[in-house]
Amino acid sequence: MNIRCAKPEDLMNMQHCNLLCLPENYQMKYYFYHGLSWPQLSYVAEDEKGKIVGYVLAKMEEDQEELKHGHITSLAVKRSHRRLGLAQKLMDQASEAMVECFDAKYVSLHVRKSNRAALNLYKNSLKFETVEIEPKYYADGEDAYSMRRDLTEFAKRIKSLNEE
Repeated sequence: MNIRCAKPEDLMNMQHCNLLCLPENYQMKYYFYHGLSWPQLSYVAEDEKGKIVGYVLAKMEEDQEELKHGHITSLAVKRSHRRLGLAQKLMDQASEAMVECFDAKYVSLHVRKSNRAALNLYKNSLKFETVEIEPKYYADGEDAYSMRRDLTEFAKRIKSLNEE
């Protein structure tokens, strides 16, 4: 398995992975928007043959009123490659890039209240905290948890690596 920064030629395969895995789907222009605006923040997971089996689509939020922070737009790993730690690695890569490139203080995301597997990953493995419930966030009317992960530890680790 290999985790690497997404390239423009990966966007179609990222969209395909999204369509296979998630009920929230995006038009290709949305992938291009992320890829062109924040090329250093989205990552793909490849299998031994170089096929994309997962991705994280991420961006920086541009609200000047708040602390600098990133947002995970979409995270997906194909069923055949789940429970291998790929989602955590993808999320950590994107989070590290947010700190390194943009000095992000935290990263946010939304998750369906019914998505127990994702909630377990975010809360237990990645240490996200629930900030609020957003009623009827999704197109089908389901509520979302708005979650946040502090990136202080990433900043400390990057700083110590740069000092060596």
